[in-house]
Amino acid sequence: MQHIVIVGGGAGGLQLATRLGHYFTGKSILRRRRTAPDVRVTLVDRNRTHIWKPLLHQVATGSLDSGLDALNYHVHARKNGFRFELGHLQKLDRQRQVIELAPVEDADGRQLVPARELPYDQLVIALGSHSNDFNTPGVREHCVFLDSTQQAQRFHQQLLDRFLQLQTHTAATIDVAIVGGGATGVELAAELVEASGQMARYGHIPPNALQVTLIEAGAHLLPALPARLGNNAQRELTRMGVRVMTGCAVKEASDEGFVTAAGDKIPAAIRLWAAGVKAPEFLRGLDGLTTNRINQIKVNTQLQSVSDGKIFALGDCAGCVDSAGQRVPPRAQAAQQMAGVAEHNLIAQIEGRPLQAFRYRDHGSLVSLSKYTAIGNLMGALVKGSLTVEGRLAGVAYRSLYRMHLAAVHGWAKAMLIYVVGQANRFVKPRMKLH
Repeated sequence: MQHIVIVGGGAGGLQLATRLGHYFTGKSILRRRRTAPDVRVTLVDRNRTHIWKPLLHQVATGSLDSGLDALNYHVHARKNGFRFELGHLQKLDRQRQVIELAPVEDADGRQLVPARELPYDQLVIALGSHSNDFNTPGVREHCVFLDSTQQAQRFHQQLLDRFLQLQTHTAATIDVAIVGGGATGVELAAELVEASGQMARYGHIPPNALQVTLIEAGAHLLPALPARLGNNAQRELTRMGVRVMTGCAVKEASDEGFVTAAGDKIPAAIRLWAAGVKAPEFLRGLDGLTTNRINQIKVNTQLQSVSDGKIFALGDCAGCVDSAGQRVPPRAQAAQQMAGVAEHNLIAQIEGRPLQAFRYRDHGSLVSLSKYTAIGNLMGALVKGSLTVEGRLAGVAYRSLYRMHLAAVHGWAKAMLIYVVGQANRFVKPRMKLH
């Protein structure tokens, strides 16, 4: 029996494990049409549950309850024909074709499971990315990031603590500063305005008590989108009461706020860093795998590591130039597209068939401004330039992205059922998580 090990249960890794589990257990129509060797699929992740990363800003503000919306890996693996191992990768031995998982510890640091080895015939690394602090002094010590559910929950708890100070009149305002005017920063700023309004319904919160500052080093917000859309986002955020500072680089962070390159001080009780991403540092020294300057594993157009054909990488941790010569950006849609090609190539490698080259197709980018509006571009690969959308149409398109992710993991029937249950919860539960 051959063994495929997938490390990382994000958008790409989870989708890949699910589809391979279906194929090798006979649940897939493709498998029923041909004979394939027995293959075991194992997914490894350091968390027990999965939340779609683009929704972490909603977890941070409390508009999404991760306890209700998270997918349990153990349950999902049992239903979809693969195995799940709790742990995180700490070593790779390419010669022996084994990975070593670090010990699993409880909240008090006591070891629950010792370090253990997991053999593989094919290995897929889909570890995603985390925030890039660019070695800015004080950022790691004094800022919150939105790289995981735990970090989003930490931000949420800080927010609730500050709201308590407002209710007990021990603070007059809450100053929140966000560094990074990309999608995460813009969406979080808008959600914070909505959270302030929701809190006013449940407590004595004075108007305009939440002061949100969004800081972007570039000339406009949303640098991955056309300048017009970034300017429109800035205009909308400003109308909502957010202070937007563009062309403003941060040189230092402290427990009191940020200091800009020009020497200006921006006070903030809650500080979040969302400026740029990079792959995990330890990938740079992972048994000689070739990496780039932001620690991504360099892969060929078939998504195989240029150092080892038995190792694939996908998503944000893969440094890929596709078959058309374009560099693949670190986006959820890219990870999902890579998962489809990786599925084909893993099966083809086992069955002795030709591998497929990856071609990234940009379907556009959408950014939500909470319940107020959304902006972005659609179908950028199908028309010259892009088709820009704003307002209600963009909002509908944005919300459909999550449903498409659910469908890729659960199938359309269950995805629609999850959507209906979510809509019902809006009527029976508070709009904001208050604990």
